[in-house]
Amino acid sequence: MLQTALDFKSESDNLYQTLCHLADKDFEQITQFKNWTINNVIQHLHFFNWAAHLSIKDEQAFRKLTEDLKESRAADETMVRYTERNLDGVKGQNLLQLWQNLYSEMSDVLKLTEPKKRVQWFGPDMSVLSSVTARLMETWAHGLDIYDTLGIARKENDYIRNIVVLGNNTFAWSFLNRGEQAPKNKPFLQLVAPSGGIWNFNKPSTANFIAGSAAEFCQVVTQTRNIQDTSLNVKGSNAAYWMSIAQCFAGPPRTPPLPGTRYCEIK
Repeated sequence: MLQTALDFKSESDNLYQTLCHLADKDFEQITQFKNWTINNVIQHLHFFNWAAHLSIKDEQAFRKLTEDLKESRAADETMVRYTERNLDGVKGQNLLQLWQNLYSEMSDVLKLTEPKKRVQWFGPDMSVLSSVTARLMETWAHGLDIYDTLGIARKENDYIRNIVVLGNNTFAWSFLNRGEQAPKNKPFLQLVAPSGGIWNFNKPSTANFIAGSAAEFCQVVTQTRNIQDTSLNVKGSNAAYWMSIAQCFAGPPRTPPLPGTRYCEIK
């Protein structure tokens, strides 16, 4: 059984329980992410969950979707408009239920799928394990958009280790994606898990390291926080520069949020 599929469902369930009591009008609240509304965030998560599900179930249909999305981008249609159009503008609780039904079905399929099976994606092909890890990462990252907006401090779980591993594994990618040469030595990571345990990654070093909260490390590599808005202890030029450009998700290079622009004001 693929544990990461269960982790993906757990993170999705937690977000669902946060939203299931809201009125439809509450989904129009503006988040700190590109001024997207909560509706926009859930539409985005639902659409790319559907795309990932399609890549496993129907390769021909997924290829057709890829071409459709390329045509949309060539016509300068925004991703928000594209997803709204493909979901017929469904919003609020109806949208939330569509999302919940699909991620539950996906988890049931993914947990019994061979983790090493190759599936298509909008970039290079990937394994099923990589696909579901990406869905967990994106749900966690965009979930923070919503928790921040609602003024809720999310209770973290140790399955964010999946995101820590993804962030560490995409060290070189963060540089290469910008046309830069990646340093040879990854910084030593010594991170505190939500449960209080210590997670160590890479070769120990006292001159090139990042130490502190695993959740805050995840926030930086998913670009939901600027490194200056965390309490991470960063030592060494390689570690400092990585934390200023880190990007664990696919796509063109993105700029992390400016200091002080992404935060949670507890209500």
